[in-house]
Amino acid sequence: MADPIASVFNDAYIAEQYESFRRDPGSVDESWRQFFRLAAEFGGGAPAPAPSSSAEPDQDFARRVVGVSRYLNSIRRYGYLAVQLDPLGTPPPGAAELTPEHYGITEADLSLVTGAALGFPHLGTGRDVAERLKYRYTRNLAVEFVHCGTEEERQWFRALFTAEQLTRPLSPDEKRALLTRLSEVDGLERFLGRAFTGYKRFSIEGTDALVPMLDTAIGESAAAGASHIAISMSHRGRINVLARVMGKPVEHILGEFQGRHDHLGDVSTGDVKYHLGFEGDRVLPNGHAVHLSLVPNPSHLEIVNPVLQGYTRAHQRQEDAPAVRDERAVVPICIHGDAAFPGEGVVAETFNLARLRGYRVGGTLHVIVNNQVGFTTDPTDGRSTRFASDLAKGFEMPVIHVNGDDAEACVIAMRIAVAYRTTFGRDFLVDLVGYRRHGHNEGDEPAYTQPLLYDAIKAHPTPRQVWGERLIKEGVVTQADVDAADAAVAADLQSVLDKSKADTSTDHSDFAEASTPPKLPVRLVSTLRLIELNEALLHWPPSFSPHPRLAKQLERRRDAMGDAGGIDWGHAEALAFASILSENTSIRFSGQDVERGTFSHRHDVLHDVVNGGEYVPLQHIGSSHVAFEIYNSALSEMAVMGFEYGYSCAAPDTLTLWEGQFGDFANVAQPIIDQFLSADRAKWGQDSGLVLLLPHGYEGQGPEHSSARLERFLQMCAEGNMRVAYPSTPAQYYHILRRQAVASPRRPLILMQPKSLLRLAQAASWVTDLSENTFQPVIDDPTGEDKRNAVTRLVLCTGKVYYDLTAKPLPNDVAVVRVEELYPWPHADVTRVLDLYPNVKDVTWVQEEPKNMGAWSYVAPRLRGSVGNALVIRYIGRPERASPAEGYAQTHTEEQARIVNDALSSSQRALGARRASGAMKTV
Repeated sequence: MADPIASVFNDAYIAEQYESFRRDPGSVDESWRQFFRLAAEFGGGAPAPAPSSSAEPDQDFARRVVGVSRYLNSIRRYGYLAVQLDPLGTPPPGAAELTPEHYGITEADLSLVTGAALGFPHLGTGRDVAERLKYRYTRNLAVEFVHCGTEEERQWFRALFTAEQLTRPLSPDEKRALLTRLSEVDGLERFLGRAFTGYKRFSIEGTDALVPMLDTAIGESAAAGASHIAISMSHRGRINVLARVMGKPVEHILGEFQGRHDHLGDVSTGDVKYHLGFEGDRVLPNGHAVHLSLVPNPSHLEIVNPVLQGYTRAHQRQEDAPAVRDERAVVPICIHGDAAFPGEGVVAETFNLARLRGYRVGGTLHVIVNNQVGFTTDPTDGRSTRFASDLAKGFEMPVIHVNGDDAEACVIAMRIAVAYRTTFGRDFLVDLVGYRRHGHNEGDEPAYTQPLLYDAIKAHPTPRQVWGERLIKEGVVTQADVDAADAAVAADLQSVLDKSKADTSTDHSDFAEASTPPKLPVRLVSTLRLIELNEALLHWPPSFSPHPRLAKQLERRRDAMGDAGGIDWGHAEALAFASILSENTSIRFSGQDVERGTFSHRHDVLHDVVNGGEYVPLQHIGSSHVAFEIYNSALSEMAVMGFEYGYSCAAPDTLTLWEGQFGDFANVAQPIIDQFLSADRAKWGQDSGLVLLLPHGYEGQGPEHSSARLERFLQMCAEGNMRVAYPSTPAQYYHILRRQAVASPRRPLILMQPKSLLRLAQAASWVTDLSENTFQPVIDDPTGEDKRNAVTRLVLCTGKVYYDLTAKPLPNDVAVVRVEELYPWPHADVTRVLDLYPNVKDVTWVQEEPKNMGAWSYVAPRLRGSVGNALVIRYIGRPERASPAEGYAQTHTEEQARIVNDALSSSQRALGARRASGAMKTV
């Protein structure tokens, strides 16, 4: 678009713009629309000549009109750069666009245009309009909205600031209530600082307005129909939010400072007090009850963001119809840090989920608790943007910056945020600009690294003091009122502490892992019922036209249910899902390309080749009280896995699954695995039943697509925290999915998944394997019964390598046994199988992975416990390596052949026997 000022002297260009304006005013820039309306008003007709006309336009007048119009628009666009945001006094940057001179006009020129012509009939001139716009856009709310994706949203903001309803000032009663609230917030922090000097609490001081902002968000959201507010945040200010917003009893918080944690329930290790979650209820003044949730969060700061989203979406489901969600009923509020917000990639990953059909929650209210320093790092070293919030603009999210000392502006900003979410169902961000009164924690000395900043902070009054002084000047309260509010808070806290100290109980919750794994429920589905479910999965409407080749592939599933067998991996999974749904358990499944399956093996979502429509047979299984959701995810592991984890925690009635395109892609989500999946119950007493499907197996595809890093999961296994398995047949996969759907206690299930086995004939199952058996943690050699006494070597393995070992008939003195479930370690089953072979001389563990990877390091001590000290235990596999697999196909093939040969060759067996005859030891 050419610059209207530069072009205004070109008659032909003016005429062209005018003709476009006459046909469609929206087709030209707003500056031209203003110009044509104003010129018509002052000139009494067309503002510019037609191309054939010899009349000359009033060039000077045109220049002034366009300049006034652009100047006024710039106040809306750039006014946020003139708002005083830093409580410590750093002046706003301003912008040249906020001066009339930038547009070639003077202050006097503003009086040439009437307010009515500018859309402000109650204002006299352009000067009056400019002053009014400055009052709205440059005073206390620094709003950025022109980047929003639709004109509807931008017009909403313009109307909002014109109507001044949401931006109305607080009433005297509201101001006094706000003073009381800030006194409670500030009083708690100062009391903790006195009573527990030097204890870490990551205080809220400097951004105290966060608490009344959350109060506003809760009240306004409830008025818009919310019954549940779900909140996530890192450690800064968390204790105050727990006490003042969530309603966690202060006596519990003080007890935690004194080392008592019996109220935290069934946890083993627990967590520090500023990571804990809480569930509570708040009754609003109108009697409306709102449920509040604060989800627990580790020190990985923003990692909780997607967890909150999944948690929220699960709670938005209607109880009697889980396929239907009410996005207004549950509102998520995500609280960020200013350094972490642009610094941690999970923020952008989570934003990218916001409008996707499988992940949307109807908008999240975001708040940046902006301390203007990250640990000891200044913003100039922590981000490449002017504002910490600028990342949000890339996702077309409106942003309001507010000064943390202007408590009224903070409350108004949250009013606007809730109203926007209610109207558009989209995310909104409030940047609360404050400071951090102490160092990164209360034991830190911040003056080491920011001496000038902390000189300013020490000299600066607290937000409570600033607000109190303002109300005194306004005549709303007196100094005595301010002092009384502070004293009342201190007295109340001292009373609670005195009672807490008088409590001499030292009772702590005990957490003990069961000595044996819990019995998991076993339910069989008859062959007849499986055939019925299979028929339902092969049915689609007569008007639906699936891909012809795919239709033939699916048709083979009907034959596979017969005597010939041939149930492959995708088929067994579909039958498991169908049977689970038919038993009134919902399923949610997401990940990269899961609708079809990375290896084109699943096909849960069928596509019409004529019109592109979709049909999902599994969505027509079961009653209306269950739902089958399956979504191809964004190309993200961390955010999507975190989302599904949060969903799983909030939806115990649902089997929730996440699949990686390749198993090693889970590396990118390692913080979710480390901090949530493996340790959530031990730290927070939180349970998840999330299933991770991780394609794993050595087919010569190189280091990045061979290993799902099984060793990492096994290293984290303890206290019954998860289940780790590597099923070798479709039937085993079917059974473990069904077991997981009803397992108690609910814990994550980590499944190594195949690639080459997906269609391997030797791995296929029969329908009777599904209908008559259950999951077997250990599978004996199917030829073992005929050679019990002849076997001298017992080869144990897990997963795909079994088929490499048994590709040819085994020697008569070798039996190959599969360990299908690695954690909990199936000690009794391993011992039972070993007892079947009375003449075994050595037990060999065979794996594809390098010795320092895969299951070996985990298996070795447990296998020794299962087989006793009388037998040699040997390892056969790849040597220790830095990389998981070979990058060259030929080298891979040679290594696979060597592993199989070493495991089965007579020379190796003889060597093992010689070693065994000398001493009992592990090789």
